[in-house]
Amino acid sequence: MKSKFAKRAHFVKSSETREILKITERPEVISFAGGLPAPELFPLEALKDACNAVLNEEGAASLQYSTTEGYVPLREAINRRMKTVGINAAIGNILITSGSQQAIDLTGRLFIDEGDTIICESPTYLAAINTFKSYNANFVEVAMDEDGMVMEELEEQLQEHPNTKFIYTIPDFQNPTGRTLKLERRKRMIELANQYDVLIVEDNPYGAIRFAGEELPPVKHFDTEGRVIYLSTFSKIFTPGLRLGWICADQAFIDKYVTFKQTADLHTDSFAQRITAKYMELYDMEEHINKIKAVYKERCTAMLACIEEFFPKNLSYSKPEGGLFIWVELPEDVDATHIFTECLKNNVACVPGTPFFPNGTQTNTFRLNFSNMSIEKITEGMKRMGEVLYRELEKEKALL
Repeated sequence: MKSKFAKRAHFVKSSETREILKITERPEVISFAGGLPAPELFPLEALKDACNAVLNEEGAASLQYSTTEGYVPLREAINRRMKTVGINAAIGNILITSGSQQAIDLTGRLFIDEGDTIICESPTYLAAINTFKSYNANFVEVAMDEDGMVMEELEEQLQEHPNTKFIYTIPDFQNPTGRTLKLERRKRMIELANQYDVLIVEDNPYGAIRFAGEELPPVKHFDTEGRVIYLSTFSKIFTPGLRLGWICADQAFIDKYVTFKQTADLHTDSFAQRITAKYMELYDMEEHINKIKAVYKERCTAMLACIEEFFPKNLSYSKPEGGLFIWVELPEDVDATHIFTECLKNNVACVPGTPFFPNGTQTNTFRLNFSNMSIEKITEGMKRMGEVLYRELEKEKALL
């Protein structure tokens, strides 16, 4: 039968990370591949209390259809949390989504016409790349250093691409690099967006998980013209399985988002929204996040120490102050996909970095996740990886 797929179907590929995770589900594999929160930190007993309270107090209403915008008490709770980090909004500026991935997809549907230019960090979040590619966007990558996206290069790209639709950025503990955009660059990004009349899509799933360094306000805090669309999620600070995220944006944008969401799923899971709102009413979310931060700090510190001890010295790596990831850059002539394959033979896994570059510009990088493994497994897994790296880098040296 002749293919009946829409043109966009040819731009959508299975997530490389998800495919890798299938391989690494073998129990003998120590996996640093996923971006998974630590499941032992999920507040199971508190969630049982919240579930019972919702069913006892709201009963059938919690299981009924709901409004597209989202459950008002949850939006109010989100609004209060955002005010503490410097985002002043009304609940009318907040739309609850089915995870932040839906927020990214709705953003693509709402703003991207075929051939539109999106400027992003190089590298950037793989799932956002795949989503925006499904709408046939063109990507312009802007280099990063340890302080995040380089603003001089951003301005050059804005000058070269005057019809840029939006800048996509993950300013806090970026996926995949773990880097954070410094304060002066956040302010400068807003200045450039105003000057060149482009939107900013600020994706912030990790900002609350800061375990070192100085707190920084979101890019949206500096927004003076309503051009920053802020995305976030409960997946990294609560539970990913409930699939709750949100968009905070100018009312005119939210109205359009609501219309598009109505064509997708009518509304986000009503029961999950009420459970989360009830949890935030009965328990201290900040106390829970502080427990997460303490554990992730220990695991990140352990992984960084293992890199120092077990890895060759002729590579570089990020030193995150929060989030879930460390980014490793190998010598330029080393193929990280080959390293990944050899590591799997040693029952340890990472994610090769190439898919995180929208235009496939770099092959010598990989991402490590420290949140989902105990310190004992981190130590053992990093030893195994170090053995592979020493062996394979010596082979590369011998070929030169």
